[in-house]
Amino acid sequence: MIKMIMFRRFRVLLLMVFLVACTMHIMIDLLPKLEKRGAESDDAGCQCAHHPAGEAQGWGKQRVRTAAEAGWPNKHTLRILQDFSSEPGSNHTSHSLEKTTATAGGRAEAARRLGLAVGKTEEHKPLIRDAARTVPARDVSRLTALFEHPLYKIDLPALTDADTLFNVNTDIRFYPKATGGQGWQTDDGNEEDEEFTPMSEVSVESYPNWLRFHIGINRYELYSRHNPVLDALLKDLVNQKITSVAMKSGGTQLKLIMTFQNYGQALFKPMKQTREQETPPDFFYFSDFERHNAEIAAFHLDRVLDFRRVPPVAGRLVNMTREIRDVTRDKKLWRTFFISPANNVCFYGECSYYCSTEHALCGKPDQIEGSLAAFLPDLNLAKRKTWRNPWRRSYHKRKKAEWEVDPDYCDEVKQTPPYDRGTRLLDVMDMTIFDFLMGNMDRHHYETFEKFGNDTFIIHLDNGRGFGKHSHDEMSILVPLNQCCRIRKSTYLRLQLLAKEEYQLSLLMEESLLRDRLTPILIRPHLQAMDRRLQLVLEVLAACVEKEGYNSVVEEDLVSDTSTQRGPGHR
Repeated sequence: MIKMIMFRRFRVLLLMVFLVACTMHIMIDLLPKLEKRGAESDDAGCQCAHHPAGEAQGWGKQRVRTAAEAGWPNKHTLRILQDFSSEPGSNHTSHSLEKTTATAGGRAEAARRLGLAVGKTEEHKPLIRDAARTVPARDVSRLTALFEHPLYKIDLPALTDADTLFNVNTDIRFYPKATGGQGWQTDDGNEEDEEFTPMSEVSVESYPNWLRFHIGINRYELYSRHNPVLDALLKDLVNQKITSVAMKSGGTQLKLIMTFQNYGQALFKPMKQTREQETPPDFFYFSDFERHNAEIAAFHLDRVLDFRRVPPVAGRLVNMTREIRDVTRDKKLWRTFFISPANNVCFYGECSYYCSTEHALCGKPDQIEGSLAAFLPDLNLAKRKTWRNPWRRSYHKRKKAEWEVDPDYCDEVKQTPPYDRGTRLLDVMDMTIFDFLMGNMDRHHYETFEKFGNDTFIIHLDNGRGFGKHSHDEMSILVPLNQCCRIRKSTYLRLQLLAKEEYQLSLLMEESLLRDRLTPILIRPHLQAMDRRLQLVLEVLAACVEKEGYNSVVEEDLVSDTSTQRGPGHR
């Protein structure tokens, strides 16, 4: 009898121990998720936060299902998708997403908001996922040293009203009309009732960052070298709430126009290929996919070269459910959403070539990365002129362009306006070098601001077909430089500077790209290819100098020599 009682007590004790162990296991498993949700609810600016309308924004409750939508999943399936998509680490479509779903700064901020005690040792301990973003220890970063170099501190000529795109006191008053006559967004998220009037006491510093970017555009640059608005605008592209989405008309591939809570707009190019995928050797340049990471890298390269002719671009991880489908009023776009056999959210939109279910863009389950390029001023306010590139390719599988068969083609270009005077031909040479370093063969047109006439810079737009091949250097891109043998002195000296070991273009680009949310943007072979191509550019210029003489090749554009300038024979 006693043995029976003891045996029963032993079984009860085992059951209690089992229940306690299960309870502790469940609590340990749920605690990190509760902390993450608490951090997300505290962080009002987090792009991963749920839609303010909460459950009302779910697919199953957004609108009454019609017969055309009968194939859509039921509410239970969509609820599972939405719950899973709220987890920061749910998207692993490429190696880069695994490193970008939660940055070190985001984790530190969440810990601070939750009141977690973080010691000094833990603060400086690098996270495994963020190891790739760590800049090598140096007293001064290469990028900082580059921007402090005299060649990157050359002053612009004094600006007049004719040299600035907008007059703050008169032209900017049209902006409220351009944004639909709505009030400006304040810091607390409330819309102002009073009409925005720059003539009042409102200062330029209170304008949205995108408008301050527009105000800073002048005859010589899209933005100044050390303008703090640039970094603020890049953060806006990543963090601003997306309020509406529409497809951009025209083009061979899908692009989306995204409008933010502060009424700024950006062009979204979704991810179509992974970082490692090279363009197949048998692909024509005009049939290749556009790459979102190429747009990001092109902005950073343009800045490192000190051209500053590419509008600001940043990478962003977008929730296709909450940040595209739930906010779009474009019915054509909305109707192309579907759930794939792998239970992922997909859409394909409408465009000339690559918009079909076979070329659908799918998340995992509904997150996708892409590039966001800040919009230039509205064409109604700042007209732009489109020019045909003299060295435009034929875009035909068998025919060649005139410049490909005529070695003296540049002589004809030099006699044709606007290349017969001013700096336009030198701008094309800058663009040629920029494209060659990226491997971009798709430069058929370019644009300038109409207000500045022919005496202004070329805007380097649409760079998505760069960085397609790291194993091949397309020398035909350098034909304009080979034929014309002309270059600005400032560009020539900067190219020599970027070839030096203490700077080195690939290392500067790597450091600059670490600042983007989707880092790594380029794999190492693409970075190394830029160093190799830079040497090829310098070899072409050296041959030009040897053939025609330094003064005939290098156009003086510096007011006074810097300590880094060299003679004609220096390479």
